Amino acid sequence: MQVFRHLPVSPCPPLALAIGNFDGMHLGHQALLKHLLETASRISKIPAVMTFEPHPREFFSPQDAPARLTTLREKLELLESAGVEKVFVYAFSKRFAAMSAMDFMQLLRDKLNVDTVLVGEDFRFGAKRAGSLVDFVANGFDLIAMPRVDLDGERVSSTRVREALVVGNLALTERLLGRHYSISGKVVHGAKRGRQLGFPTANIHMRHERPALTGVYAVKLSVGQLLGLNAVANLGVRPTVEGIPKLLLEVHVLDFNGDLYGQHVHVEFLQKIRDEQKFESLDALKAQIAKDIDVARDFFK
Repeated sequence: MQVFRHLPVSPCPPLALAIGNFDGMHLGHQALLKHLLETASRISKIPAVMTFEPHPREFFSPQDAPARLTTLREKLELLESAGVEKVFVYAFSKRFAAMSAMDFMQLLRDKLNVDTVLVGEDFRFGAKRAGSLVDFVANGFDLIAMPRVDLDGERVSSTRVREALVVGNLALTERLLGRHYSISGKVVHGAKRGRQLGFPTANIHMRHERPALTGVYAVKLSVGQLLGLNAVANLGVRPTVEGIPKLLLEVHVLDFNGDLYGQHVHVEFLQKIRDEQKFESLDALKAQIAKDIDVARDFFK
């Protein structure tokens, strides 16, 4: 898959283009991408996606923006696994936010060689969200507007996924995503607190500044050829040990003695064990970690 962080200089081959934020890559996104690949194959065009960085809501109101479900890297990995061949990561800036709907459509035609567009049925574009699906049709685009995807009578959306994660409903999250929710990142050196307590952990560098979930979980960790290792993860600020609100994802892999430093790992969240809490002593924390591991072992059985 080719990823473009700037508009290409040379002309693109004819593209079928899906446009959206694709945060979380839930069932609605997957339905759109499935239709993209089918359409591109039928009309002999390359399946491509345009997405935005940062998320528009992060640009306009960073303090009130919703928690990210996927980092850009995670999103790109999911798009590639879906079969997308080209991704255009468009920088959402003040200049782009001021672009008129007409100029945006002209950009698609002139810079990306696009006349087939796939979007959700509520898609808006251009300055002040003035552009609508009607504008695409009026300007000669072959438009495919995907209807909403429902689950249990309610719309599948990134918001609904976040709400399920906040309350620890990982079963609903899995149904909305069609897979387990996951976070990936590089294992970095930490303070070795877990090792001192008798439970060594892989400290994973977090690019999620405000994740949609926190707490202690039974998880599966995958790295390279090692797939689905049983583990316990703590995602939070370690209030007992640090006393400093620095977000950390720590994973203790059960019955594992390998070296994971520097590796890019993938962590799937399967079951919430408890909320993160502050303990009166390190001995109390150590005892609770042992209990968490027992709960996880029972879960994996």
